[in-house]
Amino acid sequence: MSAPIAVTHYTDPGCPWAYSASPHLAVLRWRYGDQLDWTTVMIGLAEDPQRYVDRGYTPAAMTQGYRRFRRLGMPFATQPKERVSATGRACRALVAVRRLDPAREDAALRALQFAQFTSTLLFDTDDGIRAALARVEGLDADAVVAALGDPQVEADYQADRARTRTAEGSPTEFQGKAANSDGAVRFTAPSLQFTHADGRMLEAGGFQPVEAYDVCIANLDPTLERRPPAGDPVEALEAFPYALTTREVAGLLAKHLTDADDDAAEEALIAAAGEGRIVREGLGNSALWHRV
Repeated sequence: MSAPIAVTHYTDPGCPWAYSASPHLAVLRWRYGDQLDWTTVMIGLAEDPQRYVDRGYTPAAMTQGYRRFRRLGMPFATQPKERVSATGRACRALVAVRRLDPAREDAALRALQFAQFTSTLLFDTDDGIRAALARVEGLDADAVVAALGDPQVEADYQADRARTRTAEGSPTEFQGKAANSDGAVRFTAPSLQFTHADGRMLEAGGFQPVEAYDVCIANLDPTLERRPPAGDPVEALEAFPYALTTREVAGLLAKHLTDADDDAAEEALIAAAGEGRIVREGLGNSALWHRV
């Protein structure tokens, strides 16, 4: 049976806003599980790093800018890369994962985001993509890199880019959350469209509070089962096929209409790690927590 609500997620692994929305997406997945059917659409922010260079970006300036996103909870590192990166090749890698191993697409997106924001890897090179995707258990990173030249991967990527650039006249544009960086009004990352099985659709463009996404779902189908917050961090981690950051776990533990409490979550995570139930991996200025 198909899910009651389909979610179209417009994103790009090089966007810090999309990366910073990861805790919100984790909350949605926790609350609604397989009642939501997710489709990821690649934006393709830049095909050539020169685009950023021409706008005055340097590796140090970009890293300094990332520091301002720390307030949103996801880990960021502060070692500048050797140069700025374009995002198109990483987007193509994710399209390739979608074709070769779709069950690992979400984990691959996260791996490329971690590469961009918590490491010195360049994810517009084959070596950088291979190293980033090697983090994804069970994924054949070599096969993904080999598929980057596949004409069907290119066609699928261009279809994603075209689909993304259809935001003119949309609620996203109305809210001032669209962009026009290459001649067409496009969705920014992350933008979510929620489409009910009966055809009704609600849209939350750009970075939004998690409750903005939640209210879309509530209006489309109030008969869904809505899972309460996690009782402990191990329960939260067991619900996902990949490791979670401290803020993601904090979001899953947060009570209704309360902010995520990173300190309380970290204390509970440390306690569970001390009992040998989970393992901590340092990541940027924070941590990634793995099930044992």
